[in-house]
Amino acid sequence: MPEERLRQAQARILTYRQGLMGISAVPGSGKTWTLSRLAAQLILAGDLALDQEVLVVTFSNSAADNFSARIGQLLQGYGLLPDIGYRVRTLHGLANDIIHERPELVGLAEDFNIVDEKEAESILDDAIAQAEEAHPQIFENLLDPSLSANRRDTVLKESLPALIHSMSRAYIKTAKDNLLSAAVLGEMIGGFSPASEIIQYMQKVYQAYQAALAYRGAVDFDDLIRYAHSSLAADPSLVSLLQYRWPIILEDEAQDSSKLQESILRKLVGKQGNWVRVGDPNQAIYESFTTADPNLLKRFVGHPETRKEDLPESGRSALPIINLANELNRWAREAHPIREVRDALDLPLILPTEEDDPQLNPSLLGEGIVLHDQRFEPAEELDHVVKSAQDWLRQYPDSTVAVLAYYNDRVAQFANAFRDAGTPVSEGLLNLPRVTRLSAGALANILVSIFNPGNAKALSRAFEVYHRNAPLETRTEIMRRSALIAACSKPERFLYPIGEDDYLLDLSKNQQDEDAITALINFKATVRRWHLARQLPLDQLMLTIGQDLDLDPYEVATVYRLAGLLRDLAQAHPEWTPMDLNGELIRIARNQRRFFAFSENEDGYDPEEHRGQVTVATLHKSKGLEWDKIFLTSINDYDFPSGSDSESYQAERYFIEGQRNLEAEMLGELDELIAVSKAKTLPPRDHALASRHQIARERLRLLYVGITRAKRSLTLTWNTGKIRRAGPAKAFLHLRDFLEQGDG
Repeated sequence: MPEERLRQAQARILTYRQGLMGISAVPGSGKTWTLSRLAAQLILAGDLALDQEVLVVTFSNSAADNFSARIGQLLQGYGLLPDIGYRVRTLHGLANDIIHERPELVGLAEDFNIVDEKEAESILDDAIAQAEEAHPQIFENLLDPSLSANRRDTVLKESLPALIHSMSRAYIKTAKDNLLSAAVLGEMIGGFSPASEIIQYMQKVYQAYQAALAYRGAVDFDDLIRYAHSSLAADPSLVSLLQYRWPIILEDEAQDSSKLQESILRKLVGKQGNWVRVGDPNQAIYESFTTADPNLLKRFVGHPETRKEDLPESGRSALPIINLANELNRWAREAHPIREVRDALDLPLILPTEEDDPQLNPSLLGEGIVLHDQRFEPAEELDHVVKSAQDWLRQYPDSTVAVLAYYNDRVAQFANAFRDAGTPVSEGLLNLPRVTRLSAGALANILVSIFNPGNAKALSRAFEVYHRNAPLETRTEIMRRSALIAACSKPERFLYPIGEDDYLLDLSKNQQDEDAITALINFKATVRRWHLARQLPLDQLMLTIGQDLDLDPYEVATVYRLAGLLRDLAQAHPEWTPMDLNGELIRIARNQRRFFAFSENEDGYDPEEHRGQVTVATLHKSKGLEWDKIFLTSINDYDFPSGSDSESYQAERYFIEGQRNLEAEMLGELDELIAVSKAKTLPPRDHALASRHQIARERLRLLYVGITRAKRSLTLTWNTGKIRRAGPAKAFLHLRDFLEQGDG
């Protein structure tokens, strides 16, 4: 290998040749760099046969591409072919490889399909609709009787379906991670007396979901993992074949492994195998969304037979930012007010690089670290952060900047605020691309005007949408013509005049210019065509409207996908009115609804390509990235609770009577059911309290991730939250005191 300056920890790791090794890597420590070199070194050692490979398992497609490129470049430096001697896979890609070796072992055809996340979500929606028919009003009966009629209606249309969908996903993931098919789990429930109505409902969803997959001859991503494990368990000769093919396994992002994923790799490694696991339990931030368990890596690293190494040095951040992250770590372990949460963060602490390191820690830039202890309403925080980011970019126009928040809708609010302020915004990490949201918003505005033909303001907005892609220099004239429509007290005089009672005739008499009259006449003809199309199903009406808008191919594809969504929703909810369905478009436009849009930035986002812009993103999507300047927002005790009784928890839904955490209760009952089937007894447990502690742990790690994204400057703010009663998070208050004491 070319001579490179190695840190002491990296040099020790690169002495690895065999056995078990666990590596705890702090943020920015160069774990990809180190693991790539270890893979290349093991290949160059010449101990592999021609039909053997070093297997590298990582988390995402972009990480897999990065590993492949790095290892290939290193091997080419020695004159070797870049694609021989190693294989890089995501866990799902590896599972797919295993199943395709012998798909008949798990009853699959050679050409089985894998449904993508969008199709899986659509199948799940259909399955939930079937369960609702079999168990009507189970969840509706749990609503708080004190809800007002309007609030109850909103909950039934939005909040409750979202909760049921989330619970269904969690139920199915948990079942599959425990290797339980729908049929087997159904038999277990039949022998478990009494199973709650919620468990029976969820089991109905699971059965319908799996039946739909079977009808398609398909599997989902969770099935890939389950079937890969079952294949290995069913055929020892397959295990032997793969153990020979991959005599060394290097696993990246091991903190995000589930017990089933870990079990697959253990089978491939064997009792005397070679397995290197690299990860950072302090960055385990997907526990609430998956079956990942960071304790699995901790136990592996702490096992007596495992060689333990740390990658503690990081050249990413300025020393004061490192000190702040380390203080959060220390406080969480030693002084967090809830003892059960003190295991959220762990050692090692982050160390700065040595003076002769090629990646020296940068110095602070500008105001360095700022914790704004001002009580902001959400709108006030929005204004403050936008102005602060604008000031920063005026002073450092070539820097990288990110504004991070927990919720997608809050991120969307920041994106809109920056756009309104004329600040360049990078949307590559948004939940929904701007084009998707604009397309949904355009269609929603037009549909509002169609279903409310007497609303002049809605009609004027539809006129603006109709001309939204017009040249910028005509914008003033378009707005003037829109105002003419809004001023029409009776829109029927504009759209369907009778004789002399014609609004356009009035405008002509008032000497309105001919171009304006012509534009309004053309728009009137278009709207009347839309009105005739009202008799069509809503999805076909949307496509009719789309044909009249000036759309590029990307937008056309988006309109077709949105139309398909509304068609599916109409079938699943026959009681919904067209305006109810249009409300889903509005939620997509506001970035509030889960929707699988076409995206030009699916993977491999690079902040360096967006210098001079503000990246807006959730904290989850910022993982693995870094910016010169970071704004961490909404650090209040609702978004970042500590686990105490005095705080509010999103999972404890306000609209459920008694504010019960239905998902925690459901998963707790499922765990007990599984334990009983295995002749085990679980200790008594308060599932809602355990959920609070889990949320508190994960949010501490999320705050740690946010802090460690910053290279040269960091600003933290808090607001009073959606309920306007939130206070600063306890971690925020401690870090504020730490900085005020001059310890940072």
